[in-house]
Amino acid sequence: MFYYISFLRPPPTQAALSGEPILITPQIANDLRTEYYTDAQDIFYSWSLHSATPSPVITKPVKLTSWRASTMYKEIPVPPPRNVRNGEYWRLILSSGTSRKDQVLSLNDESLGRQPFPVLSDPIFFSARPNKAVKQERIQRSYALTATNRDNPVIFHIIEQTSFDLDKKIWDSGIGLSSWLIQLHSGMVANTTLVSKVKNTLFASKCDVLELGAGTGIVAIVLGILQGLDTPVTAGKIITTDLPSALPLLQSNMSSNQALYHPGNAPNGVVLDWDELDISTQVASFVNGIDVIVMADVTYNTASFPALIGTLSRLIMFSMSVTPAKPPLIILGYKERDVAERTLWEMAEKIGIRFEEVAQIPGAEGPPVEVWVGTVLVNTQ
Repeated sequence: MFYYISFLRPPPTQAALSGEPILITPQIANDLRTEYYTDAQDIFYSWSLHSATPSPVITKPVKLTSWRASTMYKEIPVPPPRNVRNGEYWRLILSSGTSRKDQVLSLNDESLGRQPFPVLSDPIFFSARPNKAVKQERIQRSYALTATNRDNPVIFHIIEQTSFDLDKKIWDSGIGLSSWLIQLHSGMVANTTLVSKVKNTLFASKCDVLELGAGTGIVAIVLGILQGLDTPVTAGKIITTDLPSALPLLQSNMSSNQALYHPGNAPNGVVLDWDELDISTQVASFVNGIDVIVMADVTYNTASFPALIGTLSRLIMFSMSVTPAKPPLIILGYKERDVAERTLWEMAEKIGIRFEEVAQIPGAEGPPVEVWVGTVLVNTQ
């Protein structure tokens, strides 16, 4: 399980130039914001000038507070940026450390999740005549991935909503699976026969990927970046899917990181409702079948399992109708929230999918993120 710094009370969209502090209530909790961090944790704040310049202005981190669950509702005043000017936009950064690296979530880090993840506010507009204060509704997290064939890390950004909409937040399994994919690409995972097959499929040849339950899009974005780092570039499709309510934020996150993909590897978001029997629109572009189906944190609602299994069955049948000798691999990022979720494995085997666990990403405490690879044993009926 990972812990995330966020805002119980977010900062406003606008602030005055009067020098008065910005009032916030920080929070440290799990991905669903249902379990709070139990230890004391120093939180540091910085200000980042929101501008188009390639080298952002970021102030030195300063201790803001020592967060404790016993005082989780306490309002904390944050001094505004020094010498802020009328019309400037600044983001507030909260982190658990005093360095710039602490403000970015490094997906390569072997100690991933040992410290609460940092957060950035949306830009705050500073004005001599601000409008009525309105609380922000979005946050941002910055992620870094490092590839063996690149000297500098690739930095990308994911927007989340502060609402309780489950499809508009980062979930543990998305982070854990993304971390494993980066380690797989860099050759830093145990090289079993199955793992080698996954790596060769994803990164060593043309690979067409379909993702189910994409949420904010982190897994598809990581795959798009990684495939674009290979030489020659692994030129395949990445179609990432979710319900209509998730698509605006999903598309926005993929578009905002557009410069990091090779043109042939840009993920594309489409609607796929597991209850819909007709998937012809979503799979129409897979003229050579689907090589890999990716899923992360799709198991939290056991009532959806029949629909999910039905969708997997239809996708496999479609792919094998195009290329009968090449059934897709299925990669699942999973964190146990209820033991009943593991009935999915039994249901999958009934349609000819057998899952094998290939990795665990431990996090801070509690259940780890498990990475499973499914292979199709028989033709899906």
